[in-house]
Amino acid sequence: MKTTIRGNYNHTIYASFIGYVVQAIVNNFAPLLFLTFQREFGVSLERIALLITFNFGVQLLVDFLAAGFVDRIGYRISVVLAQIFACAGLISLAFLPDLFHDPFWGLLLSVAIYAIGGGLIEVLVSPIVEACPTERKESAMSLLHSFYCWGHAGVILLSTAFFAAFGVENWRVLACLWGSVPFINAFYFSQVPISTLTEAGDEISLRELLRQKMFWIMVILMICAGACEQGISQWASAFAEAGLNVSKTVGDLAGPCAFALLMGSSRALYAKFSEKLPLLPFMGFCGVLCLISYLLAALSPLPAMGLLGCALCGLSVGILWPGSFSLAAGSLKGGGTAMFAFLALAGDVGCSAGPSLVGFVSGLNDGNMKAGILGGIVFPVLLILTVGYLRKKKLA
Repeated sequence: MKTTIRGNYNHTIYASFIGYVVQAIVNNFAPLLFLTFQREFGVSLERIALLITFNFGVQLLVDFLAAGFVDRIGYRISVVLAQIFACAGLISLAFLPDLFHDPFWGLLLSVAIYAIGGGLIEVLVSPIVEACPTERKESAMSLLHSFYCWGHAGVILLSTAFFAAFGVENWRVLACLWGSVPFINAFYFSQVPISTLTEAGDEISLRELLRQKMFWIMVILMICAGACEQGISQWASAFAEAGLNVSKTVGDLAGPCAFALLMGSSRALYAKFSEKLPLLPFMGFCGVLCLISYLLAALSPLPAMGLLGCALCGLSVGILWPGSFSLAAGSLKGGGTAMFAFLALAGDVGCSAGPSLVGFVSGLNDGNMKAGILGGIVFPVLLILTVGYLRKKKLA
């Protein structure tokens, strides 16, 4: 069995799929508890927004540092460590807040631990799959990233079922249960075959990469992709419960869960029909759809239409992140680990900036989350302009 796993790249892809499920747990479990943290620990909305910013900020720092150390210590050690940090952070979430006089610092430290794992996962999993000896890379990348969405939906559905059965007050137990997923995947990654993205000497230097105009355009695209996705995703549960005045169960299922399912569906469908759908025009269409979804969520007077806006946003952003990776891999040959690390860094800048802007604008408007989401439209607008520029340059 051990020999079979070590010689079969399908297991590498399966472990990578689970890796993105872990990433989904890291990014989306705590947001389900934001109002619970507010009630149980007395944490303000502004400090909760800081948890989001800190999560993606730490991931951003890890992305930056990973460009220098991943190739030195190897993909395998790095990706196993990623799972271990994710496991430790999720379990810490259950205990550390109670050990501090101000529970917020325990929450913040737990977020920092699992964010290290999340940052490493984002840097490593895409190039690991890109390096596997498979064809139709755009399709494989889109399918890989769909597992982030299935993980996101699974976190919401299973967490909602747990809360319904055992009560939200037992969320600490659930945090430990979610922590078991990266623990198991750490062992799985230790057994599968892992190839490097480029051969020695084929990878361009970091200085040469940073000099290329196309690299910086891809950085802008990744920032917008992350911000468009997380601007609504991170706040969907709280937006549904507080902004639309629906119950937590209905809000979680109709808001973030529908968001995740539609995002995953769009990625899986693109993986199936990628040969018939030119990537860049499709990303432009998705950018326009994203703008419409933000406006619908922010401006609709009906809760049902607001929830529809959240769900539609998931459908619209599905291809943006993996599509940006694929465009970069196709247009920046030899970018290697450094390119993926810096693009992940850019994506995490967006993942931090999007929800932070929504939270900041909401805070300025007495907690009005509709106003916050309306402020977030700057990112889909910028994405549309960037894709338009790339189409004018006839990329892809």
